[in-house]
Amino acid sequence: MTWVSLAAMYFVFWWLTLFAILPFGLKTQDEDHNVTLGTEASAPRGPHMLRAMLWTTLVTAVVIGAFYFVTKGLGYSFDDFPQFIPEIN
Repeated sequence: MTWVSLAAMYFVFWWLTLFAILPFGLKTQDEDHNVTLGTEASAPRGPHMLRAMLWTTLVTAVVIGAFYFVTKGLGYSFDDFPQFIPEIN
């Protein structure tokens, strides 16, 4: 696997992980009992993107590191997984 492939996988996993992590730690204005006039009560209380991006980077690095270890360190590949779909001749 080249570094370009690894970087592309990191990029895709980073965005997937970002959208999975965004809801965690989010407090709404309604939960804070301080709704700003003209906004929805379910709007976020304040910005938390930096924290979400840091967690996303950390989680993605662990996932890509585990993937790299399994493929390069242990020698497994996608061909080693059992095939559940029958072959059609």
